[in-house]
Amino acid sequence: MQFFVALLSSSTAFPATAQTMAPEVEAAGGEQIIVTAQKIEQRAMDVPITISAVSGKRMAEIGVSDLDELSNYIPGLNIQEQSANNPGIVIRGITSDSGSAQQAPRVTLYYNGVDISRSRGSYQDIYDMERIEVIKGPQATLFGTASAVGAISMISARPKPGFAAELTAGYGNYDAKLLSGFVNGGSDKVSGRIAFAWKKRDGYVKNLSATQDDLYARDQLGVRGSLRLTPTDNFTADLILTYDRQRNSGTPFISRALPTSQGPGNPFGAANLSGSPLSSSALRGDKLGLRRDVYDANLTFSWDIADDWTLTMVHGYRDFDSNEIFDADGSAAWYLEFGEEAKGWQASHETRFSYAGDHFRGAFGWNMFREKSNQRVPFSTEEGTYIQCATRLIPGLACVAADGTVTASQATAILTQGAATVIPYNSVFENQGKNDSYSMFADGTWLASPSLELTAGIRALIEKRRSGFVTTVPNSVLSGAPLIPGQVNTNGRVLRAEDSFAAFLPRFNILYRFSPNLNGFATVSKGRRSPTVSLDAAAGGVARINRIAGENVWNYEVGLKANSGIISGSLGVYYQKYDNFQVSVTGTDGVNRTVSAGTASNLGVEAEVAIQPTSWLNIFANGGYIDGGIDNKEANGRFAGDQFRLQPKFQSAAGFTIDAPLGNGMRVFATPSLTYRSKIYFEVPNTEAISQKAVMLANLRAGIGFADDRYEISGFIRNLTNKDYLLDAGNTGGGFSIPTYIPAEPRFYGVQLTGRF
Repeated sequence: MQFFVALLSSSTAFPATAQTMAPEVEAAGGEQIIVTAQKIEQRAMDVPITISAVSGKRMAEIGVSDLDELSNYIPGLNIQEQSANNPGIVIRGITSDSGSAQQAPRVTLYYNGVDISRSRGSYQDIYDMERIEVIKGPQATLFGTASAVGAISMISARPKPGFAAELTAGYGNYDAKLLSGFVNGGSDKVSGRIAFAWKKRDGYVKNLSATQDDLYARDQLGVRGSLRLTPTDNFTADLILTYDRQRNSGTPFISRALPTSQGPGNPFGAANLSGSPLSSSALRGDKLGLRRDVYDANLTFSWDIADDWTLTMVHGYRDFDSNEIFDADGSAAWYLEFGEEAKGWQASHETRFSYAGDHFRGAFGWNMFREKSNQRVPFSTEEGTYIQCATRLIPGLACVAADGTVTASQATAILTQGAATVIPYNSVFENQGKNDSYSMFADGTWLASPSLELTAGIRALIEKRRSGFVTTVPNSVLSGAPLIPGQVNTNGRVLRAEDSFAAFLPRFNILYRFSPNLNGFATVSKGRRSPTVSLDAAAGGVARINRIAGENVWNYEVGLKANSGIISGSLGVYYQKYDNFQVSVTGTDGVNRTVSAGTASNLGVEAEVAIQPTSWLNIFANGGYIDGGIDNKEANGRFAGDQFRLQPKFQSAAGFTIDAPLGNGMRVFATPSLTYRSKIYFEVPNTEAISQKAVMLANLRAGIGFADDRYEISGFIRNLTNKDYLLDAGNTGGGFSIPTYIPAEPRFYGVQLTGRF
C-alpha cells in the first residue's frame, strides 16, 4: 500500500500493468504484453479487471513448465496436481476439482478460446505457449458459465510467415529426460507449426512392493499441429489439433497409521503400495498408475466484415479417456484398491460479433456447449482383510503388523475356520452426466471521455443437466451384505434424473485514467456454479435424487494499475459473497457427493510490483491475502467457520532476473526466486491432522546464451532446500477413517540445451 501512496503523491506518471512476476515495462524493456481477456486485443493495463498475464518467454525465464509451477508465482492462484487426471485449481481460495460427471466446475480453463473445464479432461502440458492469462473474479459474459470465480486462458503460439525452429533437450535427477521444440514455416497466406514436448522421469517415492513400480514417475507426451490461413487481410482461419498423453506410475497415497517394513507410516519415506492381485480383471489395469489420452480440435475464423466490425466463430471438440488405478489405504494390504475410469467428450460453438468505434466498443453473440462424460469407480479387496482392517473383528489381529506384515490376510481363514483362505470381492459404481448449455451474451464499453470507460454486460443461459447412476454391488460371502457400508446394488440398472435451469449473469466495470499512466478500476460481477442433479441409489436400488441449487457469488472489486519509469505494479481489493456454497464430501461408501455448506464470504488483497533499474535487471515481487471461508453461523452446521479447502491466507513470490550481454554474441541469465504459502487445509470440515503448515521454496534457473542466442545452455533447481511438505491429505482413505498423505515434489535439478534455427 505504501508503494501506491508514494506513486500517487509523485508527479511522475506511469502506465498500468497487471502482469505477474516481472511485467515487461514499455519504457524500460520495450515490450508490453497484449491480452485478449475481454475478447479484444488490449494491454493488460487497460483491462478493468484483475488479470495476471505471463508470456511463454517469461515462463521460460523462471523455469516454469507446468501449470502447478506457474501458480506459485501468481497471487490468488494455486494449482494442486495430484495427478494429471485429478488437478485441483484454486482461484482466490475457491477450489474446482470434482471428478464427478454430475457436477459443474467453478473455474473455467480455456484453451485457444474453448472451454475445457471438465476436471478429468482439462489438464494438458504447457509448451510452445504464446501466453497464459489468469483472470480473477466471475467473468460469465466473457468466459461462460464455468467462470464462477475466474478463468485461466491458455493461448498457444500461432504459425507465422517464414521459417523458424527450436529444439530443447534436457536431463536431470531421477533420470529425468526432456525433449521439446517446434518447427514453423509458411508464407503470408498459409503457414503451419508443429510443436511437441516429451517428459519422462523415475518416481520420486520408493515403493517397497515387489509387484509395483516406484511412485509418481512421469511419462507424458504432447503434440500440437497448427495451420493458419490468411487469404486476405481481413480474414484469418486457425486450425489447431492437440494430442496429450500420460503413462504415469501410481500416486503415493501413504498411510501414517499402517506401517511398512521400514517402520511406522511416513509420507516422506518409502511406501508399500501393492495394489490388488486381481487388478487386471477387477480394475482394468495391471499396475497402479494413470493411462490417459486427450484429443482436442479447434477451428477459429476471424473476419473483418465491415469497418469497425469483426465476426469471430470458434468451434471446439475435445475427447478424453483415462484410467487411474490407486491404492487408497496407503499400505501393502489388499484392502482399499480402486480404479477410476473417466471418459467423455465435449463440443462447442461460439459466434461473436464485435464492434470497435471511437466512443463505443462491444460484442454480442451466442454459445452452444454440449458434453457427455462418465466416471466409473471399480473396487477390489479381499473380504477377510477388509473386514479385519475396517472393524478389527478378530481381537489382537492387526491390519498391518509393526514389521509391515499384512496380518489381516489371516482373517478369512480364521473366520471360515479354514474353509477358505482368500475370498476376492469387487464392486463398481458409475456416475454419468450429459449437459447442454445455450447462452446469449452482450457486453459493451462506452468511452465516455479520454479518462473514463464504462462497461456493462450480461449473459442469459439455459441449461439442461441429465445425470445417471449405476452400480454392481454383490453381497459379501462373509457378511451377507455389501462390503462397503452404504453401497447399494442397482444390479447394472442405470438410474436417471434430469432438470433444466436458467440464469442471468451480469458484470459492470469502470476504468478511470487518473493520468495517461495511472489507471483505477472498479468491478461488480455475478458468478454462478451450475446446480447439481446429484443422483445415486437408495435402499432397494431406487433412485435417490438430491437437487443442489446453484452456487451464486457476487464479486466487488477495486484496484489500481501503475507504472512509473522503472517501477510498475498493481493493487486490487475484492470482496465476495456466496450463497449455497457447494462442497464435496467423500462418504463411507467411497462416493464423492456434493452438499451445500450454506453461506460463505471472501475478502482479499492482491499486489504486484516490478522494478527494472536497467535493461538487464528485473526485480519482482507479489503477494496475496485472503480472509475467506464458510460463514461462522449455526445455519451452516458442521462447516461453520471453516477455511476454504486449499486456501492459504498468505501467498507471495519474489526474485529477480538478470539477462546481461557478455559480448561476442554471448549473454548470461539467471532468475533466482522464493515462493511462500501459508497454512492450508486439505478438506472441509477442517482438521489439523489434514493440513499443511506454511511452506517457503527456493528456485533457480541460470545459464549462458551464445552464437547470438542461437544456442543456450541452462541449469535449473526447484525446491533448493529439499523441503518436505504435503501435496494433499485425506483423500479417498479419509472417507474410510484412514486418511492418506501425498508428499510434494522433492528437490529437482537438471540441465537443458536449446538450439534455435
